[in-house]
Amino acid sequence: MQGPRKLPDLVESIYDAGLDPALWNNVVTGIRDFVGGQACGLFSKDSISKFGVTHYYCGADPHYIQLYSETHSKFDPLTVLPPHGRIVSIPDLVDFDGYRRGRFYQEWMQPQGCSDAANVVLDASNASCPVMMTVLSGRRMVDPAMKHRLSLIVPHASRALLINRAIDSRLTLATALADVLDNLASGVFLLDASCRMVHANSAGHDLLAAADVVRSVAGQLVTCSLEANQMLREAFAARSETALLAARGSAIPLLSPSGERYVAHVLPLSSVLRNGSERVADAVGALLLRKVSLQGQSYGELVARTFDLTPAELRVFLSIVEVGGVPETAAALGIAETTAKTHLHRVFAKTGVSRQADLVKLAAGFANPLVN
Repeated sequence: MQGPRKLPDLVESIYDAGLDPALWNNVVTGIRDFVGGQACGLFSKDSISKFGVTHYYCGADPHYIQLYSETHSKFDPLTVLPPHGRIVSIPDLVDFDGYRRGRFYQEWMQPQGCSDAANVVLDASNASCPVMMTVLSGRRMVDPAMKHRLSLIVPHASRALLINRAIDSRLTLATALADVLDNLASGVFLLDASCRMVHANSAGHDLLAAADVVRSVAGQLVTCSLEANQMLREAFAARSETALLAARGSAIPLLSPSGERYVAHVLPLSSVLRNGSERVADAVGALLLRKVSLQGQSYGELVARTFDLTPAELRVFLSIVEVGGVPETAAALGIAETTAKTHLHRVFAKTGVSRQADLVKLAAGFANPLVN
């Protein structure tokens, strides 16, 4: 058994486990040795079903850990849990003579050579399934000295579990957001003040691998348009949400060398997301890049219904977006250029835009944002 002189080292290891839950197995061993017990474990117990799950333990045979979860958690003396942070032994909970005649003692404690245990609720944030610690004392009873030593540990273990829960919550949120981003068809690039990439989603990595509309040059995001590159450099270099918000108001049409049309949008990241840090590696904004594609009859029908376009006008609209200008559209549809221009002017009137580039931006709004 380690003496109180080792308490600072044990407390340090407890907070290390707060940052890395994988360390708890070593921590419960240190707690067992410090308190002076035979075994120690962290477990959860459902207050309704009485079902118990041991998360970390030492000094017990895995067979008995499994038996506890499957059967004996329903018969242990913890039918009514003690208040949070209060250390109780078995005689504090039930009549000890009656307990020794019961299944829990006869089938679980006694075969392990144990009579008593010190128990404490460490985390009651989930009232229906609190997290507890138990120290099995072996053949001897839990005495005041054991309770005192355990009391020195309890506040730190409780805080470490709260740290675990907070980190897990943040990681769960970050994972969920990453999954959402990776299911977008749009490329999403988080950029720092020099347009260096801090992060890209799956679609963004695919675009970079194609090296068509965007490329990575020494870590910087570079588009196929010199004009767009200049605008992005100026907006992100300003480091201010005002400049990025101003850039957000303008969709940036891009025509890749292979002839594919894209639309880019700038999105500022709030100071909350950036934590107010001024490190060069921090993202100050995001660039959303999506391919203009209206493939599928349903998209055409949606565009037509939205702007009340005739079938001929819709064909011209889609051709302008996907093929190019009036001459290209006329050739692709097999109509005269004058006819194509007539339909195009009607499309302009119905959609409220006046340039072909604006039709490209407008069309991007109808693209499916999810990965197909």
